[in-house]
Amino acid sequence: MAEIDKNSVGLVQTQIVRVVEPGEPLELECGRKLAPIDVAYETYGELNEQQDNAILICHALSGNAHVAGYNNPDDKKPGWWDNMVGPGKAIDTNKYFVICQNFLGGCSGTTGPSSINPATGKPYGLEFPIITISDMVKVQKLLLDNLGVKQLLAVIGGSIGGMQVLQWAIEYPDFVKAAIPVAAASHLGAQSVAFDAVGRNAILADANFSNSQYHGGKGPDKGLAIARMIGHITYLSEQTMRKKFGRQLRTAGDYSYDFNSEFAVETYLDHQGRSFVERFDANSYLYITKAADYFDLQKDYSSLKKAFENVAARVLIISFTSDWLFTPAQSKVMVEALAAANKDVSYCNIASRYGHDAFLLEPDVLGSFICCFLQTTHRPGTGQQQCSHYARNMQELSKYEQAHRARVDYKLIESLIEPNSTVLDVGCGNGQLLANLINDKNIKGAGIELNQELVLDCICRGLPIIQQDIEDGLSYHADKSFDYVILSQTIQTVKNPEKVFKDLLKAGKKVVVSFPNFANWRCRVQLLLLGKAPVTKKLPFNWHDSPNIHFLSLKDFDRFCKDSAAKVEKKLPLGKTRLSPVRFLPNLFAEQVIYVTSKQ
Repeated sequence: MAEIDKNSVGLVQTQIVRVVEPGEPLELECGRKLAPIDVAYETYGELNEQQDNAILICHALSGNAHVAGYNNPDDKKPGWWDNMVGPGKAIDTNKYFVICQNFLGGCSGTTGPSSINPATGKPYGLEFPIITISDMVKVQKLLLDNLGVKQLLAVIGGSIGGMQVLQWAIEYPDFVKAAIPVAAASHLGAQSVAFDAVGRNAILADANFSNSQYHGGKGPDKGLAIARMIGHITYLSEQTMRKKFGRQLRTAGDYSYDFNSEFAVETYLDHQGRSFVERFDANSYLYITKAADYFDLQKDYSSLKKAFENVAARVLIISFTSDWLFTPAQSKVMVEALAAANKDVSYCNIASRYGHDAFLLEPDVLGSFICCFLQTTHRPGTGQQQCSHYARNMQELSKYEQAHRARVDYKLIESLIEPNSTVLDVGCGNGQLLANLINDKNIKGAGIELNQELVLDCICRGLPIIQQDIEDGLSYHADKSFDYVILSQTIQTVKNPEKVFKDLLKAGKKVVVSFPNFANWRCRVQLLLLGKAPVTKKLPFNWHDSPNIHFLSLKDFDRFCKDSAAKVEKKLPLGKTRLSPVRFLPNLFAEQVIYVTSKQ
């Protein structure tokens, strides 16, 4: 047995409960009825006295209820997400009551096509009704009712599990406080459907498929293994495959000049196919992939915005940069639809080389995001202090971050914002300004930030934060969605300030812009006397490593506002330390400036 460490949930038992009795069948989305329905599940931790700490974890295609710990002392491996679930881990079983169940149609204890059909006394096989993600979620809700769970703190899942999370947030808005879909999508693209179709055809074409009634004899092992091999390729990234396998041969010799597996990647896929056949049912593979193919929120609700209309949960969407099965672009579409519907949504596209499998292989980074998001949902205001996975000090920023995110005095910007207003902070850094405004002015705030670590800072403050390059635009926000849009110390760093500024004027009733004044006397003197680009305390860069690509002055921005049909409502040129505006020759003596603008 593998050694059980102190952060493991230890030995756990998979339990099975009947949630649908023979006389009271469940009506499925396809129109057919199904009964009885048994559900296999595991629980970890304890439901607290307030009954507000329950978390449901939804597994992916090949997963099961065994998410953490060991079922047997002789087990060589723990549960499929053991690196995330347990005492002191990201999903901390000392704090939370965690439930994971094998979904409807699975083959690990829950009713599925390998279960006995009471009408025939044989396994259902293809007589099992076609199921959907919505059907899976309905059965999950029945289990929670059976367990006496009145509300979920969070629903979390990756891949197909993320689809279930989305369905939960839509179908049971009052039941779910937080939804965390990871590496998921609102529907599969044509390429993903194609991969599923090839996998199913490999199974159906296997001579041993026997019209699905292969139980008790030799099954469609070759077809299922091929399906798994095809699927597994989509879970990896090209970078991972190149680094792990390259064109390495299984042995050190030359080519064998036959059709046996000889490249390392071939033998790896052979192993994946063989091991999958030992633990999974071919019929379940057919039904689960079909359920994933049918999942389409746009089709079901006519648009994603309408699909998310009634969502009440805080939503954290996570994608991975190298995932080409459930792409970051697919996640971004969901994020924009939620933002357009004015929902509390956060998003990060985590940098990873592991492809789709990153949700299983990035426990530290992913764990920090999930840990902080859970904590700020469960106990608002205590995120960073209570999240053991988040070790970075929010004040310890690199020189680049300090200068790129250098802020004019927060109190001065804060004084410009009316209480109880709505605010979007673009390039919000670690979220300090938004946090101040929420605490002092009771604003409803949201942020946009590109740096992954700073996005995590905002998550740990409990702020809605979307990781985005502002140059991608804000078209998903309706006109005048916010009372104020803030762009602090950023306009000089973007490639297309004109486009960015117009987007901000469209999204906000007022736009607050601040930037360093490159016409300040110190900059002029350095250029005049030393003949080189200025390096100051506010601008501690050499010409080749500066984030600033536009060197504007107050006069430049005045002209820019006029050309952009923007009204300058207030202009506050600032000196080195004083909060009072510079009144004498501001274009010469101001080090930075704050503008309040609006669209004429």
